[in-house]
Amino acid sequence: MTRTPTNGDAHRAGREGARRRARLATVQALYQMELTSLPVAAVVDEFVVYRFPAARERTDDAFFDALVRGVVERQVAVDRGLATVLMAGWELERLDSTLRALLRAGAFELLYRSDVPARVVLSEYVEIADAFFSGQETGFANGVLDRIAHTARPEEFATGTQVGGA
Repeated sequence: MTRTPTNGDAHRAGREGARRRARLATVQALYQMELTSLPVAAVVDEFVVYRFPAARERTDDAFFDALVRGVVERQVAVDRGLATVLMAGWELERLDSTLRALLRAGAFELLYRSDVPARVVLSEYVEIADAFFSGQETGFANGVLDRIAHTARPEEFATGTQVGGA
């Protein structure tokens, strides 16, 4: 029997797409802040006031704001978490700026946003890495974020259960 999509399915798909766009924008905002040294408030405002309204599809502004500000507020702890899973010889500062922004955003979600299932976070950031890179960076990002996910949320992988939504 085929299940008929409901309005709830459309709403969930729209929310997931809006969050996916918020994650992509988060990586872009973190990259921009690193290159320009602009404060978080200025960059968040630029995206919400100018970039998001110009886009054809809706972005989850509140989720974007929470991600960007969360990464910035907890960057020392996020970077420490990343450093513990990077292989010997790999330092976060030596990575490409875009890859570093992506890893920080993904690690923040895995460490501090337990309302989003780890597998969703992994899938989303691997997809974003795929959009930015054509080489081994996608696999590298997947490996680093997977190690953080298994360390930060072992219960989600031990039982195969997930809590929350995208």
